[in-house]
Amino acid sequence: MKIFSRAAASALVVFLLIPGAVHATTAHDALRGYEDGQVVTRGDFIRAAVQVLNLEDTNVDSQPGLPYRRVARGLEKYVRVAHEKNALEAFGYDLFLAKAITRGDALRVVVNLTGIDTATPASFKDVRIGTQIERAVRVAVSRNWMEPIRGDLFGVRRKLVGREAILLLRKVNGEADVRDRSFRSNTSTIKVNYGSKKRLMNLPKTQILEAIWSVIEREFLYTDDIDVDEAAFRAAEGLVQSLGDKYTTFMRPERAQRFQTQINGEITGIGAQVDYIDGILTIVSPIKGSPAEAAKLKPGDQILKVNGDPLAGLSFLDAVDLVRGLKGSTARLTIRRDGFEFDVNVIRDIIRVPEAIITWQGDIVVVQLTQFGRITQEELRPQMVAVMRKNPRGVILDLRSNPGGLLSAANAVVSLFVERGTTYVEARTRKDKKFALTTGEQVVDDAVKMVVLVNEGSASAAEIVAGALQDLGRATIVGAKTFGKGTVQQVLQFNDKSSLKLTIAEWYTPDGHVINGKGVFPDIGISEIEERDAPLLKALNILRY
Repeated sequence: MKIFSRAAASALVVFLLIPGAVHATTAHDALRGYEDGQVVTRGDFIRAAVQVLNLEDTNVDSQPGLPYRRVARGLEKYVRVAHEKNALEAFGYDLFLAKAITRGDALRVVVNLTGIDTATPASFKDVRIGTQIERAVRVAVSRNWMEPIRGDLFGVRRKLVGREAILLLRKVNGEADVRDRSFRSNTSTIKVNYGSKKRLMNLPKTQILEAIWSVIEREFLYTDDIDVDEAAFRAAEGLVQSLGDKYTTFMRPERAQRFQTQINGEITGIGAQVDYIDGILTIVSPIKGSPAEAAKLKPGDQILKVNGDPLAGLSFLDAVDLVRGLKGSTARLTIRRDGFEFDVNVIRDIIRVPEAIITWQGDIVVVQLTQFGRITQEELRPQMVAVMRKNPRGVILDLRSNPGGLLSAANAVVSLFVERGTTYVEARTRKDKKFALTTGEQVVDDAVKMVVLVNEGSASAAEIVAGALQDLGRATIVGAKTFGKGTVQQVLQFNDKSSLKLTIAEWYTPDGHVINGKGVFPDIGISEIEERDAPLLKALNILRY
C-alpha cells in the first residue's frame, strides 16, 4: 500500500464495518426460493455471493465481451466482478451457469471473492493437497464456513443445496454469528482514489507529508534503500498510536491475519487473556486448562520480559507477539506480582477453550462459562433446556476469569434468564445510543433463584451479562469487582489485507452504569481463599436458605 507515492493514483478498496448503515443484501434474500433442499445453480450462487458481499459496485473492466461463452445479460455484471477477482477459475471457458454448483466450487468462489487464506491444514480423502480446492477447504474449515460430510470426507463434489448455500453466505458475511442484530455492522465497499491534487478527507498536515515524500523521492541519496510499504505502514502506525487508545491499533497484513486466527480460536501461545494496564502487559485471566493456568499465573500478574527481552516501550501487539510462539517452545516470563519479580517457564501450546461446563451441587446447577464464543451461543440453550427438566432449586452462573467474547453469545446467555425483548445492554457512540434486546425465549423461570459469580478476571461480555442480570434484579452478584473492559471495537480491512481496529463505542448496563474502567461491583464482596472456594460456598448458601 503506497500512501504518498506519486504512483498511487489507482483505487484503494477498503472494507469498512459501518454501524447502523443501510443493510446489504442478505443471504436469505439473495437466494430466495432456495431455502429447502433445492440444488443451487452456478449462476445464482455467483450472483448471490457478489450481492451478499456487497461487491456489485466493484470497479471492473466494462469493455464489451467476456472470455466466456453464453453469459446471460442478467448475470453479466456479477460475472464481471467474479472474473475480476479470479473467482471463476474453477469453471473454464464455458461457465455452464445453469448447471448445479458443487460445495467445493462454491467455496472456491467465495474464497477468491474475499481474498482470504490461512495456513491451517485441512486433510480429507477427496481434497488434494496443494490445489486451489484445498486452499478453499482449509479456509472454510478454519473459519467454520462449512462442515465436512464426515470426518475424513469433505464432500467437495457433492451438489450444493439451498439451505447450505444460505448458511455459507451468512457465515462468510458475518450474518450468522459475530454480532447481535441490534448492533450488527454491515460491510460496505469504499473506493478511495489517490491523486496528486486530491486529499483524503481531512488528514492533518497532508501538504507537509506529501512534500516530505516528494523531497525523499527526488533527493534522497540511498534510493535503493527506500521501502515504500514500510514507509506507509510506519506512517499509519504513527497516526493510530497518536490517538493514545490501547484498543485502537493498525495491523500490518501478517498481524491482521494472526488477529483473525485468534478470534477464530486458532492461537498458539500461553493461553491467557492480557491487556495493557499503565503501560504494562498484564494478565486479565488465564484460560482454563491452558499452559498459563498450569504455570499458576494469576489475574493481575505483570509480564515484564519474555526470554530476557523487556516489553517496556513496545506496542500492545508487539508485546503480545513476543509472548506467543510456536507450539512446544518455552516462554520464560519475568513476572511482577505484589511488588516481587520472578521468572516462570511456560510451554506454549495450541489453545482450545471448553466454553461451558455444567455440574451439580446437590439440587443446585452450576454453569461455568470460560468464554462467550460460538459454542456458548449455539449449544448452551439446549443444554439448559435439558437441565431445567430436572427442576433445579437454583442456578449458579460462574463467570469468574471469563475474558468475554461475542455480544451475540452474551445475548444468548441473558436470554435464558429473562423475558424475551428485555434490554440487556446499551452502546453509546459519538452520535447516538442503541439498546440491545434479548432475542431468545426465557428458559429458566423467574421463580428459580440465581447467583452470578465474578472476579477481577471477568471482562467484556462477562461484565455485560453480570451487569444486566444485576440491574434487572434477576441475580445476586457474588465475588470481586470485575475487570472493567467496556469499549467496542470494529475492524476495517484494507485491500492489501492490513487492518485498523478502532474503538467506536462504550457499553453501559441497562440502568446506565458505565462498565469501562469501572467494572461491575458485586452485591456481596467475598475473596477466593486458597483451597476453599468461598464465593461458591456463599452462592450455595444464598440459594439454599
